[in-house]
Amino acid sequence: MASSHHKQDTLHWQSRRPQLICQSVRLRVRGWTRWCALVVFLGVGSACGDVHSRGAEVAARISRVENGLLRAIVIQGRPNGLALEDRMSFHKVPGVSIAVINESRVEWAKGYGILQAGSDRLVNTETLFQAASISKPVTALAALRTVDMGLIALDDAVNNKLRSWLVPDNEFTARSKVTLRGLLSHSAGLTVHGFRGYAPDEPVPSLLQILDGTGPANSAPIRVDIIPGTAFRYSGGGYTVLQQLLIDLHGKPFPEVMREIVLDPVGMVHSTYEQPLPEARVSNAAVGHRRDGEPVPGLRHTYPEMAAAGLWATASDLATFALEIARAWSGEEGRTISREMTEEMFTPLLEDYGLGVFIGRNETAWNFNHGGLNEGFECELLVYPELGMGAVIMTNGDQGRRLAVEILRAISAEYGWTNYLPRVKVLDAVPAETYDRYVGRYMLDVGAEVTISKEDERLLMTLDELPVSELLPESETAFFCLELNTDIRFIGDSTGAYDEIAIVYRGQHMNGARVE
Repeated sequence: MASSHHKQDTLHWQSRRPQLICQSVRLRVRGWTRWCALVVFLGVGSACGDVHSRGAEVAARISRVENGLLRAIVIQGRPNGLALEDRMSFHKVPGVSIAVINESRVEWAKGYGILQAGSDRLVNTETLFQAASISKPVTALAALRTVDMGLIALDDAVNNKLRSWLVPDNEFTARSKVTLRGLLSHSAGLTVHGFRGYAPDEPVPSLLQILDGTGPANSAPIRVDIIPGTAFRYSGGGYTVLQQLLIDLHGKPFPEVMREIVLDPVGMVHSTYEQPLPEARVSNAAVGHRRDGEPVPGLRHTYPEMAAAGLWATASDLATFALEIARAWSGEEGRTISREMTEEMFTPLLEDYGLGVFIGRNETAWNFNHGGLNEGFECELLVYPELGMGAVIMTNGDQGRRLAVEILRAISAEYGWTNYLPRVKVLDAVPAETYDRYVGRYMLDVGAEVTISKEDERLLMTLDELPVSELLPESETAFFCLELNTDIRFIGDSTGAYDEIAIVYRGQHMNGARVE
């Protein structure tokens, strides 16, 4: 539910004929993002005043999100909201597409920035991004629809259904077979975590070459090396086996299977699993970018591992997909998947993964979610089925996930979610002269190096190859870093020397000793 000071009537799109209103808004993003493509859905009804009021309310929410991005740490008593355009520049992400779900509908969708650094081509709500590993939950829906069709059962051994290739048997499969449930839940014991794809100047292997790890495949053979069903281990390899399974069961190329049993029935009108992307669709497709903001060589990688990483989609299409399975779970008639299958999908097996999605829980409501990282593309999907809320964020940058989480924090604050809320720190008034005793170089127990320096009465930290960041005091010996979401504690001895350091960086605890 929305927080009380932001609680508003929202647009009921199904009860009013929607109208699409588009315009371009000029943004300053340090030279390479000059325009923002603005696309907002506004309801059209018989009472124009009511429509304008509701549209204004949604526009106000959008503005608060755009100007309310939050780091993982905020400082009590200070304004902490950040502008989206500034954070796009900071993270060197040229383009972003956002779709926000509220009251079980897409309340708004909007594109920002440009398709490629240095260009004038605007991101809009029809711009295609690589969905990366969010390809997996969409593929999972195809698999569960195939179960509903009676072509396979979740606990069938997949080798009984595969025709073009078989999972090689060994001492592990002798004890337990690879099943469809195992493939979907990353518990089939299969190798190969993920894929880097293929640049335009590289030969693209066949699916069979990828499965067996033979040239020109750039990944290892996909094999079972632990007993199926005994452990969760994220495996893009398992979803590549699933790709071959769906081809064999339906007797059609994978993009055609996905078009017929998921994309078209769900209404994902812009999305495709075709790899490489057909030339006719390239004009409104985002280009991938490295951490430094430069385009990926060749602009985009091809992913023949389509089930695991090959989906091209819009944020609105992925929101439509998420609403489809959420509505099926709620028991709504006429959905593409049975409620029974959604119950299976949303039931964690090992750790917090169900069949194609991660399951998150907190004191407010449970959610299903998935992220994705391809070469030059990063994205996030998060949906609360019980609340009818959620968001999809797609980016064309290798630091896009950091940006996406900041956007999710802004959406969380606006819509009253309890996920993605930042940690609150209180600054302490520590004299800058005390910083001198911490200056030095420290070697951490994980092999990384951290350098502490002082400049203009500021304490600075360089952690391994990460950018130089300012440390802010919460006590005389405890500090934190806003940009890196890091806690640092300096440890002294009885003589007053501070030669040890303890760091918590993104949940990882590290200790170190001064070496200089």
